Amino acid sequence: MRELKTADEVRSASADDTVIMWAAQGLKPGARAWASGDAVAVACPDLFRRDRVFVLGDPREAVPLVRHALAECGPTYRVLGDEALIREVADRLPELRFNAVFDWMDTDRPRIPPAARDRARWLPPSDDPRVTALLAVASPSAWATPGLPGVRRWAGLRDGDELVAVAADAWSAPRVGLIAGVATAPEHRGKGHAETVCGMVAAALAAEHGRVALMVDSDNDRAIRVYKRLGFVGRAIATCSVRTD
Repeated sequence: MRELKTADEVRSASADDTVIMWAAQGLKPGARAWASGDAVAVACPDLFRRDRVFVLGDPREAVPLVRHALAECGPTYRVLGDEALIREVADRLPELRFNAVFDWMDTDRPRIPPAARDRARWLPPSDDPRVTALLAVASPSAWATPGLPGVRRWAGLRDGDELVAVAADAWSAPRVGLIAGVATAPEHRGKGHAETVCGMVAAALAAEHGRVALMVDSDNDRAIRVYKRLGFVGRAIATCSVRTD
């Protein structure tokens, strides 16, 4: 087992895996990474509102890496990775509880709707109260909200003077941009607004970071269809955490 000291070392050890490269966050202060054989684990505090360990590789090497990462970083860290691997990690480490599965989707070549170039725009910080009000109605459980650490900027689409759809550039890493906080006002759904805003943000983040990703509930079929039209490809990711009972 060896500790990885630079983002380039993480990239080499993980074969430039998109999830791992996002989780590494460029190895910003507080982030750490380890490798053993073909397995890699990356721990990052306060990432997408949680302390998280992402793991990749053969379970025989990944399980000791997870045990080591939790010993180094503490029990607040949740463990994430490809579903099959996380199920095995949770089975082999009785102190962990399997939690849930969701979809990670990414692309390096987003397909941009024509309207995205004309109708969606980055919003000034003065629009943060309008974004907050829209999220309260359209997506009250949104993980990204204005002013939250890691949430960099918001894009939006207006119908006249009304802000009707938004999406955020949030927790982006040097080599992977991330879209979060996607929401459309209920009375304006079904008009392609979310696709337009996400297309605009996807194009900007792919140009800036090389790749763009997002996370979505696995049973949110409507959203997944939108993201697939934009060129995103899905991957089942699971989480487990240290038992508290």
